[in-house]
Amino acid sequence: MQLGMIGLGRMGGNMVRRLMRNGHQGVVFDLNPANVDALAAEGAKGSKSMEEFVKNLSKPRAAWVMVPAGNATESTVMKLAELMEPGDTIIDGGNSYFKDDVRRAGVLRKKGIHYVDVGTSGGVWGIERGYCMMIGGPNEAVSRLDPIFRTLAPGIGNGPRTPGREGRGGTAEDGYLHCGPSGAGHFVKMVHNGIEYGLMQAYAEGFDIMKHANSAEVTPENRFDLDLTEIAEVWRRGSVVGSWLLDLTAMALVEDTELKRFTGNVQDSGEGRWTILAAIEEAVPCDVLSASLYTRFRSRQDHTYAEKLLSGMRNKFGGHVERAAGG
Repeated sequence: MQLGMIGLGRMGGNMVRRLMRNGHQGVVFDLNPANVDALAAEGAKGSKSMEEFVKNLSKPRAAWVMVPAGNATESTVMKLAELMEPGDTIIDGGNSYFKDDVRRAGVLRKKGIHYVDVGTSGGVWGIERGYCMMIGGPNEAVSRLDPIFRTLAPGIGNGPRTPGREGRGGTAEDGYLHCGPSGAGHFVKMVHNGIEYGLMQAYAEGFDIMKHANSAEVTPENRFDLDLTEIAEVWRRGSVVGSWLLDLTAMALVEDTELKRFTGNVQDSGEGRWTILAAIEEAVPCDVLSASLYTRFRSRQDHTYAEKLLSGMRNKFGGHVERAAGG
């Protein structure tokens, strides 16, 4: 099957490669001509402009947009919509806000163009491991694209089947799922990433506690000099907290236990914020997810005025003396 891909960065380019390795045809475009040339050298049909990109696609066209969420995705989708025809499909595989998907789907529907949103997880490892996909969009378009999704997905592999799933069917075991109408895919991916924040924060805090088990604040009889690299590895082997995130943690610690090349300034790409907004709209408490998001905000600044005020209050009511600035 043929698929067009706009945006050949860390994920888009590798998705095209995975598809071509399995017999699909890739048509590609990127604002960086070098990215286009690289994929063309591997067998994709390169395009020098979006107009040429659309002409290179066979009808009914399928164009996957893999560019940063926000203005870049908005402008790309809307320009594609001007060039495409009724029956064509535009796929947004980035990390768009689900409400933008619902709005864009409505605009494209009036033109007779299908809009499919695909929350995609797999990162730079997806070319080999496959990509977990959470899909939103009309049944007709999603069904037609099934060969693409099936190839990009991890497949059931050697993973044990969940007890009780025998005879249930569906695609979830293969690593992709049509979650509902347009917007549903990115809504599920949004919550997925919100949970990811919480899991990452739990690991980070736990390893921080173990790292400081040998600090001066701990009494001598309770001090432990722990090897975090080995602890991460042993937890990977049958532990209830084992996960792919722990696998990646173990890899990072093997490379540098002290993590000296990182500043600790942790960014967020938006989905954590949107998850909290959805929770507020639904009046659903999400203590862990919100706390993990706020910790990322906190990581980007020096000690805040609020923290200094806390020190001042502790000093006044209890005579507690904090470390002086720079001390």
